[in-house]
Amino acid sequence: MLTGLAHTAICVPDIEEAVRWYSEVLGLQVLSPPYTMQGAQIEHDMGELVPPPVIVTGAIMGFGKDDRVIELIEYPAAGIDTAGPERPAVTTLGITHVGMTCGDIEATRSELEERGVTFLTSGIADVAGLKTTWCHDPWGTVIILLEKRDGTRPYWGQFLA
Repeated sequence: MLTGLAHTAICVPDIEEAVRWYSEVLGLQVLSPPYTMQGAQIEHDMGELVPPPVIVTGAIMGFGKDDRVIELIEYPAAGIDTAGPERPAVTTLGITHVGMTCGDIEATRSELEERGVTFLTSGIADVAGLKTTWCHDPWGTVIILLEKRDGTRPYWGQFLA
């Protein structure tokens, strides 16, 4: 059966720009620089999910060398519509946001605002043992920033702290 979480994939229209934004603006490490997959193996893997020809360009971003990473994905031949809502929403079915932890949420928010990040909430909330604030990437993926009250517990165990 299942043993863990490996990655969350975010579809982007320009892999190079997305790698730059996630590394320079958010500070994630480039664990695997952009690479392109095409041919029989990727056709067999994703041919029923992506219009032909199946060409996948990806990059792996994260904070360490473990399996919990963000996989940035571009489908350059798929003709994906990049038009999206003016304001991203978290009330749609499916994956609604990506959660990232930080040590000092006030400083993190201030620094990200200086870097041009658009926030969806006007301030910082204190809920279930966490300080939170919400923003999004340039392509509409919603991100919640979380500061833990107790650094020895996982974020989901903060309510009990």
